[in-house]
Amino acid sequence: MIAKLFRAFALTSAAVSLTAITACGGKDAGSSADSTAGGSTLKVALLTPGPISDKSWNGGAYEGLTMLRDSLGAKISHIQTKTPAEFEENFRQYGAQGYAMVVGHGFEFQDAASRVAPSYPKTNYIVTSGRVTGPNLAGVAFLFEEASYQAGMIAGAMTTTNKLGLIAGTELPPVKASFEAFARGAKATNPKVEVITSYIGNWDDVSAGKEQALAQIARGVDIIFQNADAAGLGIFQAAKEKNVYAFGSNANQNDVAPDVIIGSVVIDLPKAFMRIGREVQSGAFTGRVISLGVKDDVVRLVLNPALEARVPAAAKAASDSVGALLHAGTFDALKDLTVSADRAKPITPDSAAR
Repeated sequence: MIAKLFRAFALTSAAVSLTAITACGGKDAGSSADSTAGGSTLKVALLTPGPISDKSWNGGAYEGLTMLRDSLGAKISHIQTKTPAEFEENFRQYGAQGYAMVVGHGFEFQDAASRVAPSYPKTNYIVTSGRVTGPNLAGVAFLFEEASYQAGMIAGAMTTTNKLGLIAGTELPPVKASFEAFARGAKATNPKVEVITSYIGNWDDVSAGKEQALAQIARGVDIIFQNADAAGLGIFQAAKEKNVYAFGSNANQNDVAPDVIIGSVVIDLPKAFMRIGREVQSGAFTGRVISLGVKDDVVRLVLNPALEARVPAAAKAASDSVGALLHAGTFDALKDLTVSADRAKPITPDSAAR
């Protein structure tokens, strides 16, 4: 179907103690932040696996946290955690302190949340990119693969070497799904495309991200789709040095390197956090898998205005057509990759381990 669309448009450490939380804005590297606005009793905490300065996955989550403060008058707290032991300890600390909503930001938080949630039934635990559920436990399935497919369509049309690079921090199932979707999109517009995939081994090492990108570029890659959080900043550095293109991910990163970023596959984390926060505040929250994608305007492809003129018109039109189908819920090419509804079958904690 996509080939027809395309042709039609042109053929073309120890846990951090919460008693030591300080007041003010967010801090990184295992420190915490606590602030409040208004007199609301809603208390929301965020655990991130990386620094909120990454301009990506973690930074977007912190923006969501501060929006809950500013819009709902919530008291907020943030801690950067690094190990599964810290995940669980901080989940317990926040539960003991009576927080209404605690977000473990990432697939890797599923085990800890599943163990802790039953002990604190008045605290609602949220795991982003998760599928675990319970009475007070929800996984949020971001359908990142939907907009990743659209990005792949554009990359397939723009490459001159027919070699595209995929780089991520570690090999997590949501990342693999988005990479597969990107590859499918690229091959829908350019069947000659070859995809080269690399994993850095962590999400924080900017130098390692740059090294992986340079290695792929040396093999002929001229467009890189990355999902590497802070390490992705190194990928952008390599792209600038070698004059190749890249895509941003999770947040709108178009301004990070506007000369090389074609566009960003964005997860609107503030919008997602507000949706869940309102449920918690109203008492309407129920544990389930919460599926959010293009049709919810939570996941979307945002092209970089500085480079949009370089995107072939046919590719952009074909991508837009797929976007319309995704909004309507009638696009079928990704059904085997996506969790398409709140009633989706959750995974068990044992299967959530990396």
